[in-house]
Amino acid sequence: MRILHVVGKLDCGGAETWLVQVLRQIDREKYQMDFLVHTTDAGTYNEEVHSLGARIIPCLGYTNPMRYARNFLRILRQYGPYDVVHSHVHHFSGYVMLLAAMGGVPVRISHGHTARLMREGARTWRRKAYDATMRHLVARFATAGIAVSQDSAGALFPRDWRNSPKWSVLYTGIDLGPFGQPVDRDEIRKELGIPLDAVVVGHVGRFVPEKNHSFFVEVAREFAQIEDRAFFLLVGDGELRPVVESQAQSLGLQERFKFTGVRKDIPRLMMGAMDILLLPSRFEGIPLTLLEAQAAGLPCLISDVVTTECDLVSGLIERESLTVPAQAWAKRMSQPLETQERNLTPPEMHSRSIQQSGNDLIGCYNAR
Repeated sequence: MRILHVVGKLDCGGAETWLVQVLRQIDREKYQMDFLVHTTDAGTYNEEVHSLGARIIPCLGYTNPMRYARNFLRILRQYGPYDVVHSHVHHFSGYVMLLAAMGGVPVRISHGHTARLMREGARTWRRKAYDATMRHLVARFATAGIAVSQDSAGALFPRDWRNSPKWSVLYTGIDLGPFGQPVDRDEIRKELGIPLDAVVVGHVGRFVPEKNHSFFVEVAREFAQIEDRAFFLLVGDGELRPVVESQAQSLGLQERFKFTGVRKDIPRLMMGAMDILLLPSRFEGIPLTLLEAQAAGLPCLISDVVTTECDLVSGLIERESLTVPAQAWAKRMSQPLETQERNLTPPEMHSRSIQQSGNDLIGCYNAR
């Protein structure tokens, strides 16, 4: 079976990380996965994806519908035929589904990874028209739709999606293997330049508006006044990273912040460096970061907009409203939360293993 995944770029986002983990463990003789991307810039996963036998095919011009259509249909002819086009670019998937139908691809899957429409209150009329048009195209031309959560499904599929077998929720999974490996806490902290006795508040995610890093820094300022040993570890990269770094510096917190950039050893950092995960997101689908934190036995304080569908390990997750001040968040973090054994993956996590998630995905392909 030949499958073409459509993503923006193969960087360390949640959807891309999940797809690469699926690629690692599926039968690649039986299921050939290629990746259509919207840039010629190298992504974090490009080298590994190539090494696993998948092709990365740039399709440029997504801001120009006619140019993009020509490029997309040319790719289907040149690299196909494909049995499945599986799109992960949220509302733009509507146009992808239309083009895949024009190209004669029999199975066309639109995949919702974010709850943006459910959480974003202020949208221009142009954005509303675009969203409505693309949702119509998804409903008309997708042969199936899957989403990472109920909210994500509601953001992309028809309002009555629960009444049709065409639309479903498929929970993403993570590779649990690294969470069973021993870590040297002191060694990791020395490597990162973090004091051994620090109370480390961590965050993993792209520096984009929905992750709400500016509020993270506000909470950090308040928490530093409560806890003298407070230190803040931010993993990831993105357009807003310089802004966040400047904000931390303007508050005199630069000595307490560590920005690592993109890392591929998230389990090691969670188990060895972090004491709590702070996730004040404005909206999410199913954050893989939160699944990873639970696998690491890491207490989490998150915003109350994040779906409870990702709550798997009892006692590890607490929620707070984004309408309350940063000081209230800081006080919540100063209260001890239940901590699991860091080197033993909680058994509740096995339902979200990448093996289970990959098998569920293959089941979706074979059922169409």
